[in-house]
Amino acid sequence: MMSDLIAKSAIDRRLAGIITPVIEDMGFELVRVRLMGGQTKTLQIMAERPDGGIEVDECADISGAVSATLDVEDPISDTYTLEVSSPGIDRPLTRLKDFESFEGFEAKLETAELIDGRKRFRGVLAGIEGDEVLINIEQDGETMTVGLQFDWLADAKLVLTDDLIKTMLKARKAAGHLDESKYDEIHTDTGSEE
Repeated sequence: MMSDLIAKSAIDRRLAGIITPVIEDMGFELVRVRLMGGQTKTLQIMAERPDGGIEVDECADISGAVSATLDVEDPISDTYTLEVSSPGIDRPLTRLKDFESFEGFEAKLETAELIDGRKRFRGVLAGIEGDEVLINIEQDGETMTVGLQFDWLADAKLVLTDDLIKTMLKARKAAGHLDESKYDEIHTDTGSEE
């Protein structure tokens, strides 16, 4: 069964059903799919390798493969733009394994229903236990661990902290995906000179 965190609405679920096999055949995992409204709809797909990370050219490959499949299946009647991206640093947490992978990092979780009078929980992820996500929260000056059923979660994402940024950069460097020489020059487009 697909988690609401990956695909919430009926159309998102339908799209996820079509997209998932395509992405998995290419060796990636679907993190999240959202069809967003506006003048022109945007179909936003987040994907990554099973061990984390994805490169720009891999996003382009996925985009091509997904486009071809969607043209055949035609689940979206209107014109839309397809965006394939990495989950980013302050990423959404959509699978139980994400909560384990990012244990020790700060996150914001939101439940669909009130749990002990609240829906929002912010604290440090403390791993998982069975189907429960554990989070250490501050309450009345004390740290307490709260267990939330994965199914209760309506939204969950990492909080952008210095620790998280450092860890992510270190991981990218270790995986050989970070070439610091590429970041020496910053190109800006200033527009036309008057």
